[in-house]
Amino acid sequence: MPYTFHFAARSDVGLVRGNNEDSGYAGPHLLAMADGMGGHAGGEVASSLAIANLVALDEEALGSNEAGQQLLHAITEANTQIGDRIRAERRLKGMGTTLIALLRTRDTLVLAHIGDSRAFLARQGTVQQITKDHSYVQTLVDEGRISADEAATHPQRSLVTKVLTGSPDDEPDLVVRQAQSGDRYLLASDGLTDYVARDTIDEVILAHEGDPGAAADRLVELALRAGAPDNVTVVIGDIIDFSTADAPPTTPEVVGAVTVRPTGTRPIPTTPAAKAAALSKEANGIPDSSEDDEVSIALAEEDRSTRRGQIARAIGAIVVAAVLLAGGAYAVRTWLNNQFYVGVKDGYVTVFRGVNQTLGPLTFATAVTQTTIPIADLPTVPYATTLNAGTTVPSRERADALIGELTLQAQACRWARAEGQPCEQVPSSWTQPSPSPSPSASPSTSSSTTPSASGSTTPSPTRTPSPSVSR
Repeated sequence: MPYTFHFAARSDVGLVRGNNEDSGYAGPHLLAMADGMGGHAGGEVASSLAIANLVALDEEALGSNEAGQQLLHAITEANTQIGDRIRAERRLKGMGTTLIALLRTRDTLVLAHIGDSRAFLARQGTVQQITKDHSYVQTLVDEGRISADEAATHPQRSLVTKVLTGSPDDEPDLVVRQAQSGDRYLLASDGLTDYVARDTIDEVILAHEGDPGAAADRLVELALRAGAPDNVTVVIGDIIDFSTADAPPTTPEVVGAVTVRPTGTRPIPTTPAAKAAALSKEANGIPDSSEDDEVSIALAEEDRSTRRGQIARAIGAIVVAAVLLAGGAYAVRTWLNNQFYVGVKDGYVTVFRGVNQTLGPLTFATAVTQTTIPIADLPTVPYATTLNAGTTVPSRERADALIGELTLQAQACRWARAEGQPCEQVPSSWTQPSPSPSPSASPSTSSSTTPSASGSTTPSPTRTPSPSVSR
């Protein structure tokens, strides 16, 4: 049958983080999303590489028999590139990414999955999760040691046991499904599933029939209303039989870290192969020399200045203020006193206690140490850009360690400028740890520029059945 996807992709940085480590793609034949981990640079690079290596599959040329093989090959290539980048750049050590990809060829769907991002299927009025998390708590559930309800609030729910890390052993689960007209598929990062109740997600998936964009917008809005500190990414695809219905738009949508184009703002090329090449170059930091490519991908990026998004953010901030004023004020104050980030005050690098949020005249952070490091003495990328947004660290000790590295970086920059050379980043162990919704687990994804979810340093993910990556 003449099937296609009617699709939408949305991503938002969340209410706390300063950068987006998620990446997503939606096209006529391919839905994909990746949730990166490993710090501001690492998470973005890993998820971008994963998505960039898949976009060439979004074409009609593949047959049903080769779709699975080609999808697995593309994921293996992405994983190899992640490993190559880790070996080439010390700052990327420990990075990795989840990945969910759904490739359609005629009426056959191939689903690849690794990590704790989730895929759902809505069919004939019911919704079911069609992936199983590769996580520590899922292992506990499988062993009968805890219930599914207990897993949802377990303090170690963010520990993943299997993601793409560049290791040859990193292999996704691969299943083949039969497409049916009217099916709706949702791919989501844990920025949605950790903060919005499952029955609410099901209700939204079923409510916006025929309008995947409205459903995606609503899911992101609900995550923000819930105060989600993590990046939130959703990709939705409806199976359409265009022999009996109007053909939907075919312009792909790309969201999250993979949309960042550090070498310029020229549009992404037209053909699938060119799109893949351009995205891969950007993910690897290679300038794209093409000058006249026409726009062919919609960048449905985070921080969209829509009224709905602004309202959701305002409500999320109001929720924080309400908690401060209600009976939980003491607990929240205690929590805030144990949060730290490194930012900028009066042009100098400063350590702050609290979270980098404001609500009108209210602020939730206090400067505790202002250093003598001028922000102007640091390279714009990544330091100045990231520090201006606020870089979350899990402890005061980590803040002091970061200040030590920034001191060396500033000295190197001053020396370079004195020699007439450009100020560039010198090799360091600087990565940004991920905050966590609970004191013992790092909330989803990896570190970032604001409280993301982890009070502990993100270790390098492995495939062992025991928890290996704190996201």
